[in-house]
Amino acid sequence: MAAGGYPGSYAKDACIQGLDEAARLPGKVFHAGSRLQGTQVLTAGGRVLCATALGDSVGDAQQQAYALTRAIHWEGCFYRRDIGYRAIAREQQA
Repeated sequence: MAAGGYPGSYAKDACIQGLDEAARLPGKVFHAGSRLQGTQVLTAGGRVLCATALGDSVGDAQQQAYALTRAIHWEGCFYRRDIGYRAIAREQQA
């Protein structure tokens, strides 16, 4: 999950919402470009978070990881929506 404007100039200090909700879902969120200010988690870099998950298939893992990303948001947040598409296509052909 990246800050708006990344990989170019990007805004910092946006308040990240939904981390508590994401913590209740399967998977794990790794912090890369975030910082804690008091009780708030703020953006501090271009690549801010990485949402990961396991599943019985690549497609299942992808859906669980995207459930994490849908729970988390901040102004300008964006993420790729094609992660694992080749492996999923191979799974569907098998």
